[in-house]
Amino acid sequence: MSIAFGPAIPTLRSFDEAKAKEFYIDFLGCTIDWEHRFEPTLPLYMQVSRGSLVLHVSEHHGDGSPGAHVSVETTGLDELHAELNGKAYKYGRPGIVDRPWNARTLKVHDPFGNQIMFNEQKAG
Repeated sequence: MSIAFGPAIPTLRSFDEAKAKEFYIDFLGCTIDWEHRFEPTLPLYMQVSRGSLVLHVSEHHGDGSPGAHVSVETTGLDELHAELNGKAYKYGRPGIVDRPWNARTLKVHDPFGNQIMFNEQKAG
């Protein structure tokens, strides 16, 4: 049997359930795949996804580090840009940046200091 890897699933630190859901669900358009708590009053650990993008978001101390940076290979960057800015999210209006490594990027910042950079390769 040969070695094979699936996609990486980053765990991003969160400090506020309502703000996390506002960002990941309402703004980014992800859906909640599942939520877990050891008890009703303990921290939330959840998986969100949109298409093949899968993220874990955790309120647990030691799960992820605030200020993480995640890069996501993307197609349809212009459509994503229009969709996100059309939502008039109070805490960010991301723009597209041309990069010297033959890519265009759109970076968003969650309320906890984490960054997600959507990358689309330029044609040619």
